[in-house]
Amino acid sequence: MDKYRRLRRHVASSDQHRNDVLLVPPAADDRQLTLCHDAGYLNRVKTGTLSAAEIRRIGFPWSPQMVQRSRRSTGATIAASRGALIDGVAANLAGGTHHAQSDAGEGYCIFNDAAVAIRTLQQESLIRRACVIDLDVHQGNGTAAILSGDATAFTLSMHGAKNFPLRKFPSDLDVPLDDGTADVTYLAKLTSALETLGQHHTACGGFDLAIYLAGADPYAGDRLGRMSLSKSGLQQRDRQVLRWCADRSIPVAIAMSGGYAPDVNDIVEIHAATLAIASQMMPLWG
Repeated sequence: MDKYRRLRRHVASSDQHRNDVLLVPPAADDRQLTLCHDAGYLNRVKTGTLSAAEIRRIGFPWSPQMVQRSRRSTGATIAASRGALIDGVAANLAGGTHHAQSDAGEGYCIFNDAAVAIRTLQQESLIRRACVIDLDVHQGNGTAAILSGDATAFTLSMHGAKNFPLRKFPSDLDVPLDDGTADVTYLAKLTSALETLGQHHTACGGFDLAIYLAGADPYAGDRLGRMSLSKSGLQQRDRQVLRWCADRSIPVAIAMSGGYAPDVNDIVEIHAATLAIASQMMPLWG
């Protein structure tokens, strides 16, 4: 979790973000979480009664701090989504827990922040339709499963074809990539994926919100990513996604998602660049 602390310190001390507001979000409550998660699973998380198999699937041990952190991370994506509806773009300095299923945690993910945020804002009649643009290097299987079959939510995932998770739940649009994919191929695939997403945006009557999972793990130096994107390539990725949203006046909430480079400074630099680009582009939403 050191990357999150360092990222917040960077943002708080950066001239780039002098006029940006940093807020401590409220934790997601039970009502919000059960819009996407099984009540029995939520209770096991709250009470520390997850089975050994469930703990192994999550990937780290249970603790009260883990529960609170997971609630806060989900609450932060809800808050970022609310902020985006006002300012055009907002960000959660953590989040992107896209492997969490309705009834199980997985891959370091306890609650699915993107799905919970969409369901919460829909229930409050703040939005009707939303899309998830998931550019973490791992497929967003949990988000795809939770939102499956729902015409009001569209899931796009660009990810390593042979990377985790082994069993991938189909998104509305999956873009599987070969190991070693580098900037030129990746950005061309992204252009094509966003064109397809744009067709759905038009056909459905328009998305009221986009949630962008801006993973740092496609970086060439990532331990788990198996991709070969440069830092400048990742910045171009961010600009493409944010420009796509701005051109269509779609508010966008950003979550940081994965990043596993051996040097934490690389991860913080990538995430910080995403936030700086978002801040620079905010005027495009008017």
